[in-house]
Amino acid sequence: MHTSPLHQPGTGDAGGMNVYIVELYRHLAELNIEVEVFTRATEGGLPPSVELHPGVTVRHVQAGPYGGLTKEELPAQLCAFTHGVLGAEAHRHAGYYDLVHSHYWLSGQVGWLTADRWGVPLVHSMHTMAKVKNAHLAEGDRPEPAARVIGESQVVLAADRLVANTAGEARELVEHYDADPARTAVVHPGVNLDLFQPADGRAAARRRLGLPDDAVIPLFAGRIQPLKAPDVLLHAVARLLRDDPELRSRLVVPVVGGPSGSGMDAPDELHKLAARLGICDVVRFQRPVGQQELADWYRAATVLVMPSHSESFGLVAVEAQACGTPVAAARVGGLGVAVRDGVSGVLVDGHDPDRWARALHPFMESPEPPRAMAEAAVRHAGGFGWRAAAEAMARVYTEAVERRARWHALSRGRGGLSVAR
Repeated sequence: MHTSPLHQPGTGDAGGMNVYIVELYRHLAELNIEVEVFTRATEGGLPPSVELHPGVTVRHVQAGPYGGLTKEELPAQLCAFTHGVLGAEAHRHAGYYDLVHSHYWLSGQVGWLTADRWGVPLVHSMHTMAKVKNAHLAEGDRPEPAARVIGESQVVLAADRLVANTAGEARELVEHYDADPARTAVVHPGVNLDLFQPADGRAAARRRLGLPDDAVIPLFAGRIQPLKAPDVLLHAVARLLRDDPELRSRLVVPVVGGPSGSGMDAPDELHKLAARLGICDVVRFQRPVGQQELADWYRAATVLVMPSHSESFGLVAVEAQACGTPVAAARVGGLGVAVRDGVSGVLVDGHDPDRWARALHPFMESPEPPRAMAEAAVRHAGGFGWRAAAEAMARVYTEAVERRARWHALSRGRGGLSVAR
């Protein structure tokens, strides 16, 4: 409901979840599972439907004004969005939809009602959780509202299956939301290994991006908001330059992404921080880019830096590793799965800039990352293909449909052997 898979990742509320939905459903369609994605129309003149991929249709639902609505204001449009989704089914034959899969809590509320109306299972993916985010707030960030906590709890109770990105996220669902472990499945997100790969190498990528061949490049790629903590990287860079002034002549720090979430409150704050720290000459702010160019930024970097306060998984980390670039990441959420500490990158405890400067120091010695770590990064990322993720999700769907069929059979007093196929 709050973002479209057609939107550019790194802008507004578009991020890893957008990539997740595009890739997951593209690969599910290749497994002969037809998918319709309902999303809120955010501008006028959009066609009612768009083919994202053969077998995957994106439907634009009219719900509230096109622009100017924040995620916090979207709950007021839940009825309108639900009405639009239910209206689509009115033009179909009974039983047209087999299952509803909702993403993020707002869509979960709509999925709860539509699945109940259509008599089909509800599968839900949280992606992020209010209670977890509130437990790891960045300084100055806004806590998630109580209404979201309530809404998430309702969806957890209503869902036939909950899908977590990692075993750690599954435990958080049980601990924070009393989720039923028997109804919780773990499906790791994937990465497009055809796109994200070392390709023609670091030097070629740097030439295409206009970056110096001999530069040391710690890269930040993601939405500019306190949750993602790009400020930690800037503070760490200032400390590295304080301790080694000669590093300045060969250091380039790209920040690729746009303001999002509470970062929209002060969209220029990161630029101002770079000025206060005296590092404007080494920091390069780059607007969000398409996936092809993003792959080049990954390849060009010496190390990808992810100081996030909370991450459900951290898809960016796996994409960078697939391109042969190690990752320095905060030891939070799914990043402990996305990065193999000491092998394909390093995990850093906390967000103290001095600690981050020490963690990044070994990468400052050469434009190239340590060869063994770069090779290990590619191998580690190779275990996260989207085909495997789609096959695992298809199994979750099948289990949910068969469980619902058995429940209906029992409720009609026909025993548990009648399963719809």
